[in-house]
Amino acid sequence: MSFPTEAELKAILLKVVAMSKADECTATITGTTTGNIRFALNNVSTSGIVTDTELAVQVAYGKRVGTATINAFDDAALERVVRRAEDLAKLAPENPEFVPAVGKQTYRPSATFSAATAAITPEYRARMASASIAPCKAQKLVAAGFLSDTNRFVAFANSRGNYGYQTGTALDYTCTVRTADGRGSGWVARNLQDAASFSAADEIQTAMRKASASADARALEPGKYTVVLEPAAAAGLISFMMRFFDARQADEGRSFLSKKGGGNKIGEQVYDPRVSFSTDPWAPGAEVMPWDEDGLPREKMALVDGGKIANLNYSRFWAQKQGKRAVGQPGNLLMAGGTRSTADLVRSTQRGILVTRTWYIRMVDPQTVLLTGLTRDGTFFIENGQIKYPLKNFRFNESPVIMLNNIDELGKPVRVGDDEEEMVMMIPPMKLRDFTFTSLSDAV
Repeated sequence: MSFPTEAELKAILLKVVAMSKADECTATITGTTTGNIRFALNNVSTSGIVTDTELAVQVAYGKRVGTATINAFDDAALERVVRRAEDLAKLAPENPEFVPAVGKQTYRPSATFSAATAAITPEYRARMASASIAPCKAQKLVAAGFLSDTNRFVAFANSRGNYGYQTGTALDYTCTVRTADGRGSGWVARNLQDAASFSAADEIQTAMRKASASADARALEPGKYTVVLEPAAAAGLISFMMRFFDARQADEGRSFLSKKGGGNKIGEQVYDPRVSFSTDPWAPGAEVMPWDEDGLPREKMALVDGGKIANLNYSRFWAQKQGKRAVGQPGNLLMAGGTRSTADLVRSTQRGILVTRTWYIRMVDPQTVLLTGLTRDGTFFIENGQIKYPLKNFRFNESPVIMLNNIDELGKPVRVGDDEEEMVMMIPPMKLRDFTFTSLSDAV
């Protein structure tokens, strides 16, 4: 199904805005075509394509806000959704933190669209599933995975003259491979914008090797160990930490970035000097939409520079209250690193543990970002730079703040998707000292 043209979308948006009798009106049309294929026990189980286009109308009378949505676009439908939003606004209580819609902005386009991803067909998805299943069958392994691809657009306009339009694509692939007896497990995941650089036949080899190698896992006494975290394993912890890079939480004393006596830790040394985080909607390989949900332009910006807190994220309300300039909320997270691979970090480790993946991560203490979770899908003992044998999985209790002060080495960042946070991340593999494992887990 083809999407409407930009000219057609803009005409609808301007018509909707003109219909509104409220103090302000913002109209947003989003469209997605998402294809998927799922396989388990070495067989395809489901496949499908879902297409949806939706109009959302938000209006305000003073500080009273109402929102309504519809997926019909004739004049009568447009009139209905506008009036519905207005009726809801009149019934709503005043929002004491209301901030008017943004005025006219200028957006620098980012390269979020890939023709190769937009052109994916059911035949392509079937080939990728086959490329995952066939080699597993040949080695008496069992594959289960999911491939999804998305082609989307977003267009919006408001009564203050702002307008934006852009298209985007994404591809996500995950696959878990188990030994036939269920004693070994391996995993691989890729998050991409451009399907041209994806090969399931190549990716599946990683999961297969780990599944075969992780059978007959041995128990190791819990404690503090040097670890090599693969990018996906590190990303699970870091994404939790980044939730606290909110200026309001810090200013109100609800964050590890809250300063004793009031205020926040901007400018203070919090991490090892090798730690730097930034956000950049135009970063090659990690491009995101050039605006946030409020329509504020995103900017290239340092969050942590040389271990010091450089910037925090200000909502429009909190920026206004604190006398700061509001900037679009980040859509990606880029962590600086080195040039070496995970395998290189393993080769430089005398004694430690390789962690493929962390999961079931939960917060223990927000003030220190102490997290608990489990390893899975390939945990291995390293000795003299070599993988010696598989280990039973562990439960860990660790703070990414402490973790990023115990760095031995950072490798080359790679793209990692974070579905829960809806954020693209570039995270390096990392070798860390004194990572805390608290107990064993029998799950593979």
